[in-house]
Amino acid sequence: MKRLINQYPNRKGKILLGLIPFILFLGLYVFASHERLAVNENDKLMPALTTIVDAVSKMAFEPSKRTGEYLMLSDTTASLTRLGIAVCISALISLIVGILTGIIPKLRASISPVVTTVSLIPPLAILPILFIIFGLGEVSKIMLIVLGITPFLIRDTQLRVMELPEEMIIKAQTLGANSWQVIIRVILPQILPKLIDALRLSLGSAWLFLIAAEAISSTEGLGYRIFLVRRYLSMDIILPYVVWITILAFAMDYLLRKLSRSVFPWQLVPKGEG
Repeated sequence: MKRLINQYPNRKGKILLGLIPFILFLGLYVFASHERLAVNENDKLMPALTTIVDAVSKMAFEPSKRTGEYLMLSDTTASLTRLGIAVCISALISLIVGILTGIIPKLRASISPVVTTVSLIPPLAILPILFIIFGLGEVSKIMLIVLGITPFLIRDTQLRVMELPEEMIIKAQTLGANSWQVIIRVILPQILPKLIDALRLSLGSAWLFLIAAEAISSTEGLGYRIFLVRRYLSMDIILPYVVWITILAFAMDYLLRKLSRSVFPWQLVPKGEG
């Protein structure tokens, strides 16, 4: 008899098993909402699904009477633009600094303490400083995300470089490669897929810093909209926005995973990962 720990679901089984918790949660919400609305039809804490659908339809498919924009689209565009710019900047800085500090001992001794110190500073604690230095515009929001995830990415990249087999570096040098050639031809191809994995892990923190910055100072964005309507207890808008943010984050993670597999197919996929 095949042991339970050795049984792996097929593709359809994975999809089904993955959907079951969400279906159960949705059913639980519908039941709880129905019970609350039966007691108080004006209850705003758990609106009915029809109310949520109407709110989403209004936000996504009807232009705003004040600006003429489709609010959900404009909020999504603003947030993804900020997030995309910040993540790209963080990835580039982390790739350069992480590789250099990982392979050059003198740079590691000089820069690593600074990176470690910065990584221990709560990014939200310096948000007022960023607003003072960069103003209330886009730069401060992007900088918050960059400062929030870059130290983690640098430290992770540095550790990945240091974990590379020493024999690989020695063989390259034996064949006549200089330091620059070792970095470009040996280290970089090994580190890029690991950097993508680190980016996937940092997306949750990036979204957190984005929402915080938009909630404090912004005129558009997913975080701005959530905190704007909370004063009216508009759960019919807040809940769909939270779900939408989750879907966007999942889509970004999925695309990064597909990018890693298509560009670096030689990378081993962990057992059981879909």
